[in-house]
Amino acid sequence: MFPELNAILNTSPDNFKQGELILVSDRRADASFLVHHFLSFYLKAGCKVCFLGLAQSFSHYSAVSQRLGVSLTQAKEKGQLIFLEVLNESLDVLLQKTSNTESQALDFLRDPAVGLRGLYDFVRASVSDSGVGGEDDGGVGTVGRWGPPVLLVDDLTVLLSLGVSVGSVLDFSHYCFVTVCSQLKGNMVTLVRCEGEEDEDEDGDEEGSERLLKGLTHQCCLTLHVQGLPTGFCRDIHGQVEVCWRKTQKDKPSNQRKLFQYKVHDKGASFFARGTSSAVL
Repeated sequence: MFPELNAILNTSPDNFKQGELILVSDRRADASFLVHHFLSFYLKAGCKVCFLGLAQSFSHYSAVSQRLGVSLTQAKEKGQLIFLEVLNESLDVLLQKTSNTESQALDFLRDPAVGLRGLYDFVRASVSDSGVGGEDDGGVGTVGRWGPPVLLVDDLTVLLSLGVSVGSVLDFSHYCFVTVCSQLKGNMVTLVRCEGEEDEDEDGDEEGSERLLKGLTHQCCLTLHVQGLPTGFCRDIHGQVEVCWRKTQKDKPSNQRKLFQYKVHDKGASFFARGTSSAVL
């Protein structure tokens, strides 16, 4: 968890907005450090977290989270974290070696045409077991053992590489948003990786990450877009992140944007206004 980023977003584990979709994207840079931030943030907030590890393994996230002061192993043992390790499960699914809940969630690996219903059912079952609407409250939706549920997806564009259509991914995201954010008042954080330059003309391929990014942008409340520096590599500045808060006032969208530069450290990251880093002063 990065305190400087919390200050920029005006949030903390003790006080954060619920019912939001947060979209993280990158271009010519690596935004995965923000995924680590939100994972540790929501675990420290006491939320029930469902993590779809499409791009990285559990051991990878566990090692990084340990440096951020969070034990993913303990979170899993307590039932606070449910981690679907797609990298580990995919081979068994393709070879039809298992028939457990995880393999049913990944049915699309055998046949992308079936869509992501199985993956959505896995998410719904995971977040519904968050203590929301338990016996003590008569099922009216108040929080039980854990705080509001959170769904994290480390790279939705991996699904496109596996043959799933953009439309199916957007439908999956919409249904997850309705369940997690609208019904259970939880949050979603998704990562989308973009290829090439932002001003390049699209080649008409409707299955690209650009269409996915545009579709998700219309759903989200907050976007964090990470890019490389326009001037090229710098040892002391790793890139820049544009933060955009999307609000609706009188049925009209109103966006507030701020641009920051950042540097990733071994145990965190620093954020500063463009041109104010000690490296350029």
